[in-house]
Amino acid sequence: MAGYNIAPLERLIEQFERMPGIGAKTAQRLAYYVLKLPQADAEGFADAIIQAHKKIHYCKVCCNITDKDVCSLCSNEKRNHSVICVVEDPRDVMALERTQEFDAVYHVLHGVISPLNGIGPDQIYIKELLARIGKDNVTEVIMATNPTVEGEATAMYISKLLKPLGVKVTRLAYGIPVGGDLEYADEVTLARALEGRREI
Repeated sequence: MAGYNIAPLERLIEQFERMPGIGAKTAQRLAYYVLKLPQADAEGFADAIIQAHKKIHYCKVCCNITDKDVCSLCSNEKRNHSVICVVEDPRDVMALERTQEFDAVYHVLHGVISPLNGIGPDQIYIKELLARIGKDNVTEVIMATNPTVEGEATAMYISKLLKPLGVKVTRLAYGIPVGGDLEYADEVTLARALEGRREI
């Protein structure tokens, strides 16, 4: 039907389409789902978005997202505050926490150095990391940026800043996934797996 248009619905579809990984069909499906919600549920959904925007900000210590001044990880005295794991994004903290293997603290950069995209060291949270080193008696910084060109460059840049401060800088090992076959692994992954080998 040419010219068939419901402006509020179109606007809702457009908002969903702006989300990463959401195409036109998925946006339309989500919009129709929201339309079918009872009024109270729709208002609850809208309120959750508004409250998240109002109340969530960056932790003043690690720059992770939180609804408090200091996030629950930084305020947890049982965690090892002398080791900091540096990640690109708050979602990386969630991924590492799911392993239940890491008991230290984090620092979130909110990006990586990427000259092609106009992102330099001052556009990400490196200064805040450096400020923590002396204050918290940090002995080790684990660079857990993604194994991309930008992630590697960011890790190298930060390690050069930290080495003169007498802090041990390590890099997260990358390698063959569990259940993966060597013959299907690319050269970079295999090289990383060899570099990250450990005694058993």
